[in-house]
Amino acid sequence: MNKKVIPYKNSTDSKKNQVAEMFNNIAKKYDFLNHFLSMGIDKLWRNKVISLLKKYQPKTILDIATGTGDLAITALKLNPDKIIGIDISIGMLKIGKDKIKKKGLENIIELLEGDSENIQFPNHSYDAAIVAFGVRNFENLQMGLSEIHRVLKPGSPFIVLEFSKPGKFPIKQVYNFYFTNILPFVGKLFSKDNSAYTYLPQSVNAFPEGNDFVEELKKTGFRTVKENRLSFGIASIYLAEK
Repeated sequence: MNKKVIPYKNSTDSKKNQVAEMFNNIAKKYDFLNHFLSMGIDKLWRNKVISLLKKYQPKTILDIATGTGDLAITALKLNPDKIIGIDISIGMLKIGKDKIKKKGLENIIELLEGDSENIQFPNHSYDAAIVAFGVRNFENLQMGLSEIHRVLKPGSPFIVLEFSKPGKFPIKQVYNFYFTNILPFVGKLFSKDNSAYTYLPQSVNAFPEGNDFVEELKKTGFRTVKENRLSFGIASIYLAEK
C-alpha cells in the first residue's frame, strides 16, 4: 500500500483536502506546466490510453480525477455518447469547463465535482473508466479502486496512466535529477505553490507501481490486468477489465 505522502507537511488536514487545495492553487498554470515539464510527451501518452480503448467502443466513459479535462477531450476520438469527468478540485474543474465551453463540447463532456473514493453514480453505470496521473493522489487507494470497479459494467475496461520509476542507467539517473531538482524549481517558479511540485516526485516514489499496482487492481476484483511501460519507464499504462 502507498505510504502517506501529503502536499503540505505542516497541515493537519486530510490528504484529500490538501490535494484539492494544492490543485486549486496551481490550476491556472497546470496545463502550461504539464505540457512544458513533460516536453509534450504527456499528449502522446494520453493518445495511447485512448487507442487502447478503441476495441471496446465505449459509449459512456468516466474520467476519474479529470483535472482540466485533457484526457476526456482526447477520448472524443472514440465517438462516445457521453463522457463524465469528476474531480475534487473546483479550481481545476473551472479551467476544464471553460476549455470545453470554448470548444463547444458541453453536449458530450460534462465535468462534475466528485470524489473517486465515493463516486456519486449507481453500480454498472459506465462502459469504461480512465484516469491519468490521479490514482497516486487517492487518500485510500483500495477504496478508490473499489468504487471505480463498482460503477463499471461487467467486462468493461479500466485504464490507468501513471508515472513510474525507470530502472536502467542512464535514464534512471537523468530522471531522478530532473524530477527532484529541475521540476520542483520550475514548478515553484510558475505556480507560486512551494509544495505542489515537491509533492509530485514524493507521491511518485511512494506509489506502488508495476507489479505492486497490478496486484492492487487484482485485489479489487479486476482481471486481465496488463502493464505497458512508456518512454523508458517514465510512465506506465495499466489496462484492467471488470
